Amino acid sequence: MKGKTGLRLAAWIIAITLVALPVVGVLEGWFAANRWPVRQLQVHASFQHVSADQVRAAVAPSLGAGFFAIDLDAVRDAVARLPWVGKVQVSKHWPDALDISITEIQPVAHWGKDALLGRNGRVFKVPDPGVVNGLPYFNAPDGREADITAFYHTAEVDFAPYDLRVAEVDLSARGSWALVLSNGGRVTVGDERPDQRLARFVRALPILMRGRSDGFVYADLRYSNGFAVHWPPPAPAATQPANGTIPHAPDRDV
Repeated sequence: MKGKTGLRLAAWIIAITLVALPVVGVLEGWFAANRWPVRQLQVHASFQHVSADQVRAAVAPSLGAGFFAIDLDAVRDAVARLPWVGKVQVSKHWPDALDISITEIQPVAHWGKDALLGRNGRVFKVPDPGVVNGLPYFNAPDGREADITAFYHTAEVDFAPYDLRVAEVDLSARGSWALVLSNGGRVTVGDERPDQRLARFVRALPILMRGRSDGFVYADLRYSNGFAVHWPPPAPAATQPANGTIPHAPDRDV
């Protein structure tokens, strides 16, 4: 009796295996891999720096496999290697569609000469970072991305009331800070209490700028109780014409 029960159980297992094996084989791409080819490729992205043609070229080698055999991880990795790609999601939809969603990296600053700093705090390289305009330039040792971003935002807030933006932030290997403003003015902040020294200088700007229409050329904040400011040379005085006549002065109220 027990022997017959065992034989029946074995028969059922074999039958189920014979039925399930073709299904699993198709689903896993073990055979009939070229059946049910992917015919539709849907790409969702902002397309600011990544083009649909780039995505199609990246995934083309994987599209020869059938719907069940296509390797989604391989597709994801191929797209992720494209410049500007930050995040990739890949899915397939029966019967013949492959769906790819791309989140591009959002740059917040140029990093050195040939890289960019993303909003995610990571440095990344692209073929031509110079195509991105309107971003500040950061120069700092690797690993100081968060520090230089924080100091940039502090300086931006400090100079905003004077219609000045921060065009460049430099942090030396020894920890000394320096800025270049949108009007070309350079500010050497130093390595000691940079936030406090910058705030002290900005508070004094209204007094320093009194009676001046032009901005400073250079400011050195590396003093314990003050700072040094270099102003542009005064405009040359009007010279007397060679014929000896005196230029007519415009009328003005006294």
